[in-house]
Amino acid sequence: MPRAAVGVVVALLWCAALIGGGAGAGQDLAADTAALLAFRDAVGPRLPWASSSSSPCGWRGVRCDAGGGRVVALQLPGAKLVGRVPTGTVGNLTALRTLSLRSNALSGGIPADIGNCGELRALYLQGNQLAGEVPEGFFSLLLLQRLDLSHNRITGSISPEFNKLRRLATLYLENNSLNGTLPVDLDLPKLQLFNVSNNDQLTGAVPASLDGKPASAFSGTGLCGGPLSPCTNTSPPSPSPSPSPPIPPPPAASQDSKSSKLSGGAIAGIAVGAAAALLVALAVIVLLCFKRGRRKEGRPADVDEDASPVSVTVARTDKVEVKRSRSRSRPSQQTTTASGAKKLVFVGGEPEVPYDLDTLLHASAEVLGKGWLGTTYRATLEGGAAVVAVKRLREAPIAEREFRDSVAELAALRHENLAPLRAYFYSRDEKLLVSDFVGAGALSSLLHGGGGAVRRARLGFTSRARIALAAARGVAFIHGAGSSSHGNIKSSNIVVNRTHDGAYVTDHGLAQLLGAAVPLKRVTGYRAPEVSDLRRASREADVYSFGVMLLEMLTGRPPANAVPGFDGVDLPQWVRAVVQEEWTAEVFDASIADEAHAEEEMMRLLKLAVECTEQRPERRPTMAEVAARIEHIVDTVIRNADVDDFDSVSQ
Repeated sequence: MPRAAVGVVVALLWCAALIGGGAGAGQDLAADTAALLAFRDAVGPRLPWASSSSSPCGWRGVRCDAGGGRVVALQLPGAKLVGRVPTGTVGNLTALRTLSLRSNALSGGIPADIGNCGELRALYLQGNQLAGEVPEGFFSLLLLQRLDLSHNRITGSISPEFNKLRRLATLYLENNSLNGTLPVDLDLPKLQLFNVSNNDQLTGAVPASLDGKPASAFSGTGLCGGPLSPCTNTSPPSPSPSPSPPIPPPPAASQDSKSSKLSGGAIAGIAVGAAAALLVALAVIVLLCFKRGRRKEGRPADVDEDASPVSVTVARTDKVEVKRSRSRSRPSQQTTTASGAKKLVFVGGEPEVPYDLDTLLHASAEVLGKGWLGTTYRATLEGGAAVVAVKRLREAPIAEREFRDSVAELAALRHENLAPLRAYFYSRDEKLLVSDFVGAGALSSLLHGGGGAVRRARLGFTSRARIALAAARGVAFIHGAGSSSHGNIKSSNIVVNRTHDGAYVTDHGLAQLLGAAVPLKRVTGYRAPEVSDLRRASREADVYSFGVMLLEMLTGRPPANAVPGFDGVDLPQWVRAVVQEEWTAEVFDASIADEAHAEEEMMRLLKLAVECTEQRPERRPTMAEVAARIEHIVDTVIRNADVDDFDSVSQ
């Protein structure tokens, strides 16, 4: 055949292949569209998807491949989906790589045909009402890397078939109703993040392959071994029964008196020992009474003259009353110094509504929070004349002059985003800091819920960005004041105002004052990796902690060891793992994940948070730069959205 003819034939074959391929791609996309519409009709009638005549690639939560021929991602977190996901819907999206239906109200079981999605890499179904066992076809998802089924009602055992998912890096199964034991031979070589906590019917030993996971990953279960307490055999196997020996004849009377009854010498010994013990006890009682009598007559030499007249009693209503202690010496002995009555020392100027120590001691107070630095109260003065925040510091050996000088330095820091310090009280056993009461609640409570009057709030992205900006400005001001650092940045130390568009930084400088008495393991969630002494936390360490807090605000997840009742995660590690797999949208809290108008700004703030949590301190930005970049993000998101309608849209 002539060369020209061969060229014509090849060209015709290529054209036919392209035409056929294009038709096949169109048919595949049409099938994907039909599956999506069936899914919408079943669980998402509110989804603003058009009819089958239009391409689904521009629909909310739907993403197609580069050629627009197949649907590769379906991400609808917090989209008010309700009901059972039937077969023939998501199971027919055979090119799907990411499926996220988290934080909805889906019920029933995991679709039995989910195994048809052989390209699936990430599956996020947490925060629903899914029930039943994991279907068998699920274990054919051999490319799966991220799986989150937590906070559902999944039952059954954890199947050894999970070993087929060799690429699995995340396996979250906590807060379900799983039972049985963990597979002894569980072997997932790429597993990084694992959690089965709060499945109280799980029992047995933790497999050796999971020994390195934290104990919190198994809390609320009946598991043992590994990072938990050692397993004990509560019912050891009994030896095989042997023939019963013949019953011996009854012993003679002389033998009985020696073997089955106590001898006279033994009885005498016991009596002497009991008498001696009684004499010792009487001597101790007499000595204690003598010492108590001396205390009533005058102060013992080993009692500090500045022993505190303050104590706090907590009633069942979670209210507290700060009042004079009756367990120590008379107030007149406790509250006098060379200059007269012991009193509050005002360091921030006289208050608008005058009060003194006696007024403060008789104020009713409510516990706002307890931390490793102390307990914070909201104190309402008699008659409601004023409300102040009182920080009762934990015990620490601090000289009065050092305490006074440090508090004076802190009180000198004045900024619109710092809670102003007004007064202090010092004694050896009691140390109080009094500040203006500002804001409506801690950021931690608004993000995660905190009981009492502060509940988890629906904070839109604009509100979160504004709160972050206010906090960043406060910390940047601290950094600009000499060689200061905050030392304890976390969401519970950020107080949000009532309109949720601003904030105040609290507890600045207290870590340097009391840090020596606090174990580092208490603050691991926010602590920079280079910090070994809280008293010497640098500005770069503050930036790291602030970055963790930004990640907390964006993801809605608390860091490790941060919020009681939450296991928490290593946020920088978790976010980097997700972002590296190009599933960045999955890191965002479901409450803000669907704010399309702010998507670029969310990504910018996430990028900034990741930079702040760099392992090497010199690679982190300064707080001044952080504040400037967040200000730009806030300005942009406000320009791109109708501020008045924002709250209703985000909710």
